[in-house]
Amino acid sequence: MNDDLLAVTDLHAGYGRAEVLHGLNLRAKKGSVVTVIGPNGAGKSTLLNALMGVLPSRGGIEYQNKSVVLNTLEERVMQGIALVPESRALFGTMPVEDNLLLGAYRQVRLGHKNSAPALDEVYALFPRLKERRAQLAGTLSGGERQMLAVGRALMSKPTLLMLDEPSLGLAPLVVRDIFNTIAGLRATGVTILLVEQNARAALEVADHGYVLEMGEIALEGPAAELARDPRVIDTYLGAARKSAA
Repeated sequence: MNDDLLAVTDLHAGYGRAEVLHGLNLRAKKGSVVTVIGPNGAGKSTLLNALMGVLPSRGGIEYQNKSVVLNTLEERVMQGIALVPESRALFGTMPVEDNLLLGAYRQVRLGHKNSAPALDEVYALFPRLKERRAQLAGTLSGGERQMLAVGRALMSKPTLLMLDEPSLGLAPLVVRDIFNTIAGLRATGVTILLVEQNARAALEVADHGYVLEMGEIALEGPAAELARDPRVIDTYLGAARKSAA
């Protein structure tokens, strides 16, 4: 039985005539955390934008065993795909709670008018957001904004949650909290595709990993094995990890 939630085959995508992804293959099993690590400019964000339908692409994208290559961005959202972009894309002049309620768009369209249960779940996951629910999103700290961006995506009850550089610009303690949350989300059954430059943190939380370099998959395998791979250690984890191995 096929337990892949997402299957990407021979994916090509880019900007205009500039192709960034060159025949990429990737799979994510249901309920797993899959990470894509790699340097700046490798094509990590391009991958997520292509999967979301923000960028045109060619190749195969199967989600829940059905092709979504012809589906619009809105159709993919309605099918249960959610993206938290690197920019976080919050409405800074609106309160925290209003930002969260906007995330319930999919659920409202599906006929679930009462957003209170989903709101309670997000507040249980991020108690700080509940404390600041009346505060304008633009006045939050970097870590709180990331919590809000993830919480807003979770309001749609996604089956596939894609996170683009969730640790970017955050203090180490906040990064730890964000990754603890990602690990905890696994228990809810949501599948997570995590794009990260923080390779160490990403591989610690993931089940499976891919190393993306120059628009192509250079390495892949169980995250624990990648974390022990000499090439990954030398390039992405640093000498400290190598001496500890």
